[in-house]
Amino acid sequence: MKPGLQFRLNQQLTLTPQLQQAIRLLQLSQLELEAELRQIAEGNPLLEFSEDNPEDVDGDEREVVDLLPASSPSTSSNDTVDDAEAPEWSDGDGGGEDPIDFSSSGSATRNNSNPDDDGFEPQSAAAETLQEHLLWQLNLTHMSARERTIATVLIDALNPDGYLIESMESLIGALPPDLKASAAEVENVRRTLQRFDPTGVASLDLRDCLRVQLEQFDADLPQRELALRIVDSELELLARNDIARLARKLRASEDDTAAAAVLIRSLDPRPGAALDVTPVEYVAPDVYARKEAGRWRVSLNPDCQPRLGLNQHYCGLIAQARGTDASWMRGQLQEARWLIKSLESRAETLIKVAEAIVRRQSAFLDYGPEAMHPLVLREVAEEVGMHESTISRVTTRKYIHTPRGTFELKHFFSSGVSTEDGGSASATAIQAMLRKLIDAEDPRKPLSDQAIAEELHRKGIQVARRTVAKYREGMRIPSSSERQRAS
Repeated sequence: MKPGLQFRLNQQLTLTPQLQQAIRLLQLSQLELEAELRQIAEGNPLLEFSEDNPEDVDGDEREVVDLLPASSPSTSSNDTVDDAEAPEWSDGDGGGEDPIDFSSSGSATRNNSNPDDDGFEPQSAAAETLQEHLLWQLNLTHMSARERTIATVLIDALNPDGYLIESMESLIGALPPDLKASAAEVENVRRTLQRFDPTGVASLDLRDCLRVQLEQFDADLPQRELALRIVDSELELLARNDIARLARKLRASEDDTAAAAVLIRSLDPRPGAALDVTPVEYVAPDVYARKEAGRWRVSLNPDCQPRLGLNQHYCGLIAQARGTDASWMRGQLQEARWLIKSLESRAETLIKVAEAIVRRQSAFLDYGPEAMHPLVLREVAEEVGMHESTISRVTTRKYIHTPRGTFELKHFFSSGVSTEDGGSASATAIQAMLRKLIDAEDPRKPLSDQAIAEELHRKGIQVARRTVAKYREGMRIPSSSERQRAS
């Protein structure tokens, strides 16, 4: 057996229940920790949360353990650091990669997150899904019970963009066996659904989706017929924005063709996406980073540290208990003390790791993303005297609030790229430089990936063109040709 494997096996065999509990608590997010502790407290009468007790209870009736370490008070802690996109359309399945530039949608539903006039974002108990929105309309539509059954199956089969990507045979197979619907009958119901809101749902491909939206316009609208002809046969030329060639093929003037192209771009290529709303996740920071008197200080967020204590009433009953009851209560008391100790250790580890990160990334806090230093788990692990796996657990889904925003602790870790002076720059810093170069480029002559790589070389950053392309794609920035068409 390899020595490394034997060492890991020995470690697993020596993990006590208390250590296993401490490791589990360390990797939980704040919400998960709260739920976990509530569940444990429900099964252990010796535990209680301080907020569960009335404020007027005498202090000698219960003991509350404050989980903020003595070395890191909630107001401040020890000094840690010295001062120092455009949517893409595709023909086929409603979600491919052949781009048609789209800059000003006519779909009002796309702007469902705009603030109200009073400056506050609209709040709702739960976001309505595409299926719920369509079923609501279905209930208000005059249809036979047979047609409603077919429509329900079609609505259920829609993908998040609002397209039907399953075959007609598959859709018919999903209907109740006794319905015996024909393909023509299913197709008629599908065409009815296409005119629900948002218009274009239940389409089979991009052409089908755009056509049904164009058909909703008044027949007297200029360029409507020309737009329909483009959608039916020349979407590829439209994607390349080749208006001159498009006009020649359609035997129309360039002005009329350009107007028809603008009309098409006002349509919604993914009608279901506006209702595919991912709920906003609100996070409370676990730690704060503040600059006081020219030095960065790190402190725990007292509101996010569970205040768990021993219920003194039940503690007092232990002395009166006899036999198995006394043994059980003493066991519960021991488990409660282990849990409180584990929570104290979790808080101490969190503040220690956060302090180490802030020390390493103070330049980012002072000057922004371009000053982010390369940082890996091993460096922090060596500084705080912990294993890399512990650093990984404590930085996952734990958040720090800084003057530059709230970030997951993992945000501050980034690989390095060599520089001409023998140093290194973090991937985060390079991405910030890349975005700055693209924001400052001439829209009519956008920078290619090679030009960006050369510009970074002049700044002393040795990065290959393919690395620039990888960073650009990861930031969802279109290629230079696509940015030029969009301009």
